[in-house]
Amino acid sequence: MKKLALLLAIAVFSAVTAFRPGTSVREDRTLLITQLQQTKDQLLKDVQGLTDAQLEYKPAPDRWSVIECVEHIMQIEKAIMEGEQQMVQQPANPERRKDIKITDEQLIKNVEDRSHKVKASEAGIPKHSYSSNAEAIKAFTDQRDKLIEYVTSTKDVMRDHIMDHPALGPIDAYQLLLLDAAHTNRHTQQLQEVKADPGFPK
Repeated sequence: MKKLALLLAIAVFSAVTAFRPGTSVREDRTLLITQLQQTKDQLLKDVQGLTDAQLEYKPAPDRWSVIECVEHIMQIEKAIMEGEQQMVQQPANPERRKDIKITDEQLIKNVEDRSHKVKASEAGIPKHSYSSNAEAIKAFTDQRDKLIEYVTSTKDVMRDHIMDHPALGPIDAYQLLLLDAAHTNRHTQQLQEVKADPGFPK
């Protein structure tokens, strides 16, 4: 869980705004699946047809390429999936619901807001772990499909398992997966910015 907390700390900015107490406890699987599917589809749409030169183009030495954004999304998602399984395998602690101050809507908004920049920790920096760009994109697709299948078929009551997020405070396992979808969107916006750079290969 410590590794998860470290990785998740880079997924959102730490200076979050004040949250309204009292969150909805409805566990809407359809909404969560839609968020996960839509962010997957958007990312794949944005990388479709790109050449290796385009995927690897960096607007500046200190900025990530499109494919590095994809790999970062996968690194964080893998940690989230591992953390999710750790959470739901622990005894449910729904009595902690009263401690959750952030709503689902606030969580998504804060994570997706790229006006607040965050420097990735060493654990979240892309490692160029794949033999080809196509392999990396397929790995993202396979990983996301596995996550969607879990949400579709699990009997886990995600709202009854609560953890302490380093930036957001207490969140439940359902919100953790909403965070994953929002984090994907955050970095899809980033790779769209790379594609819009004047020097992006044509």
